[in-house]
Amino acid sequence: MHFRRHRNLVVTVVVFLVLITILYISGPKDIDTSWCCVEVRPLQARSASFTNITQGKLSVPPLQPESWVDQGDYLPIRVSYTLLAGTPPTEKKFLTVGLSSVRRKNGSYLLATLRSIFSQSSSAERSSLLVVLLLADFDAQWRASTLGQITAEFSPQLELGQLLVIHAPQRYYPTLTGIKRNFGDAPDRVMFRSKQNVDYSFLLLYSAPWSRFYLMLEDDVDCSHNFLSVIRGHIREQEAKAVAWTTLEFSSLGYIGKLYRSAHLPLLARFLFLFYQEMPCDFLMSHFRVLLVNQREAILFKPSLFQHTGTFSSFRGTHNNLKDKDFQPEPLSHNPHATVFSDIPAYKDHLPGHAYLPTDSHFFWGRAPSSGNHLTVILTNPVVVRGVTVETGSEGKDLLASAVVELGRDPEGEICRTFDPPLGEMGPDGRFEKQDVEEIQGSASSCVRIRVTADQKDWVIIRAIRIRTEERGLGEGGQELEFW
Repeated sequence: MHFRRHRNLVVTVVVFLVLITILYISGPKDIDTSWCCVEVRPLQARSASFTNITQGKLSVPPLQPESWVDQGDYLPIRVSYTLLAGTPPTEKKFLTVGLSSVRRKNGSYLLATLRSIFSQSSSAERSSLLVVLLLADFDAQWRASTLGQITAEFSPQLELGQLLVIHAPQRYYPTLTGIKRNFGDAPDRVMFRSKQNVDYSFLLLYSAPWSRFYLMLEDDVDCSHNFLSVIRGHIREQEAKAVAWTTLEFSSLGYIGKLYRSAHLPLLARFLFLFYQEMPCDFLMSHFRVLLVNQREAILFKPSLFQHTGTFSSFRGTHNNLKDKDFQPEPLSHNPHATVFSDIPAYKDHLPGHAYLPTDSHFFWGRAPSSGNHLTVILTNPVVVRGVTVETGSEGKDLLASAVVELGRDPEGEICRTFDPPLGEMGPDGRFEKQDVEEIQGSASSCVRIRVTADQKDWVIIRAIRIRTEERGLGEGGQELEFW
């Protein structure tokens, strides 16, 4: 039964795309291509070259045509948005981050999510970023209360064109009752996920013109430090491969951390709208990437840049403690350039450098260390160290039991001649973390050394070493800067 439903859906989707092509090639050219408009409250939007404001309406500009996908004269969606808060940007951004939020029975994570987005971005990154938040609940009292909290805390972002808060009135939604019950879901579950598909459809449609790329998040996530610059780097790497892609994924969970080209958003919005009652949005997203450019496998980057933080679902308020095991709040790609040495004998090809820039299957694995053994990171250029994190062991085994972490200067070969007093000792869980190091040692350092202080019988795994120096972000004109 499930196979038949899946096959029927795929056939329907193929027919849908063929229909769009026919409409574009042979359809009448006098179709109304104004695909949406935005109702703007007085004094909440300013006239600009990027937007046209007339008689209280903000006409969202169409994308510059790149292919038949974004020509606009197919399957128009009629929806108007109320701009609740924010100043529309006057220039096209690099990245739009989209969120949809509804009232939860057990508290809210929305404000914490917004804090994480902005606090984990440098000022230069924030200038290349736009957050579009759709308050999708039909409860006007909840919207007013939530809007008050947002405007009170995020006034600078609203004024600078970094945050827009919108709402799509209920009259633009299709029917949400008496619809298909696929996958054996209860009626309230079907209604919830169907409305969520329409929420995302409207959010995507509104977000399409504002930037080159679009990132989907949920309203209960933590962000990795400088996530925008990491995403920019991965986009550059992917584009260099000259392989067509629809979606890049920066989290394996749900609809978190999914990146699209903004040029594809109008089509994805229509896709979600047309099949809103068929299946959940993350299922539809998987079909979309295959049908658009035949991307059959997920392009998932690790470590994950976003972590799910909510413990209670927006559906029924049920408990949901789902976590992304690959999330790292401080990406290792930010480590300054360095060479890594150790006198702890390595096991096979698990070399010391793998602790500094590890991959999914690589880390440093050494035989039982003795007191005085070390692993030393020799920095290519001296830097002021702001934070150091060391993670050892795997599932409670092969922990580094006794060691200190030190900063050094005057490098010579595989060592530094001078070391400062230790920053601290490894914890009982085999982990070390020290922030605000510059307040203790404000001068530039050339070495970070992990020095063993007692013999141990067990082997040791050093999974990750993170050295935080300066922020990595975007300079003037969108130029990427790397502070090594």
